[in-house]
Amino acid sequence: MAYSELIKDYQKIRTYMRQFYVYGFKSREDYAPKNRRSYDNERRRIESWLGDYLSFHRNAEGKQVFLSVDSRAITSNPLYKSLKTKSFTARDITLHFYLLDILAGGLSLTTTAIVNRIYQDYLAHFDTNFNLDASTIRKKLQEYVRLGLLTTEKSGCELYYRLTPQQVALSSWATALSFYAETAPLGVLGSFLLDKLPPMEQPFRFKHHYILHALDSEILYSLLAALQEHRCVQLELVNRQQQPLPPQEVLPLKIYTSVQSGRCFLLSYSLKYHSFRFYRVDMLISVTPGNIYPAVQELEQPLAEFQQRLWGVSYNGQETTEHLEVTLHFEPEEGYLVQRLYREKRCGSVQKLAEDTYLFTADVYDTLEMLPWLRTFYGRIKKLDCTNPRLLELYREDLLKMLALYGGEEDALSGNL
Repeated sequence: MAYSELIKDYQKIRTYMRQFYVYGFKSREDYAPKNRRSYDNERRRIESWLGDYLSFHRNAEGKQVFLSVDSRAITSNPLYKSLKTKSFTARDITLHFYLLDILAGGLSLTTTAIVNRIYQDYLAHFDTNFNLDASTIRKKLQEYVRLGLLTTEKSGCELYYRLTPQQVALSSWATALSFYAETAPLGVLGSFLLDKLPPMEQPFRFKHHYILHALDSEILYSLLAALQEHRCVQLELVNRQQQPLPPQEVLPLKIYTSVQSGRCFLLSYSLKYHSFRFYRVDMLISVTPGNIYPAVQELEQPLAEFQQRLWGVSYNGQETTEHLEVTLHFEPEEGYLVQRLYREKRCGSVQKLAEDTYLFTADVYDTLEMLPWLRTFYGRIKKLDCTNPRLLELYREDLLKMLALYGGEEDALSGNL
């Protein structure tokens, strides 16, 4: 075959899956002739994983392939398959099973003893030129220690290796793992653990099932590891047109996950600009760890003040904020909406003006980011004031469109603005 289901560079397949199969806006004809062979190979590879979820349509630009997933029908995130197909060499897979077999039963052996066992118990029985030198075996042992597959203990001058004992009965965590695998940004870890259990009936279905975060798992893991260690990183990133941008050296501070789209954002401190910056995780190509940041404690107070003026992840780059005031009236039977207002006010505040009238105020960096949330209260908003005239303009346009659809007098807008 011209292609293999196994992959070496996940970033390449990640880009294809997002652009062609999630957003579905490019076709084979969008590529130069020299790149179309690569497109064909990646398309075949993805079809071998996700053939049941692929659809296509034709337009003037040609055939465009995209993912079509019904969240009511799937029991697990199908994109996890792309993270379970990493390529390996014959030497890697051979040594993997040799080590697991040698250390089975709780044995604890030194590197020398393991090398001798491999040659005496395995390689000596095959009439081939397949050799494993001691250096390769030692590096593989150290890699498995980093991965947590093996643990070490020192006795005198000798270092002994043994399999890491399983301390948790996974079967008792099956339900929790099923939920974690489909909801957490690093849910692929739960999916790997579920693979160790017998097949089971999945107990959960999700109305809003955000599966795209699976493609960002490796990037997100690197960011979380650096965040835990207070370590700076260098980010390689692209814009929405997939064009490279200058690398950025930042200190990761927090990961934000949108409950509306499932998209993840990195809140970081820029070492170049000495300010807080947001980056979309799906626009990051790689994360290279650097040095530990020596003065993390000095950022705690500025960070807390910065977050008090955030509604979501939009930041205008300025210290100034925009002021918003909304007067809302609820009917007596709409107490659930009052509870929602208090629950979702975030950095804003709610004041009760009368029995069924409330005043919501907020000072945030970007009030336009609040507009989708404000739209959920249309019909209850009696007055809206904002220092950003663009928000008032968009709000008025929305009301005019609703009046055109449902009828009414334009004079009804006068009390709202």
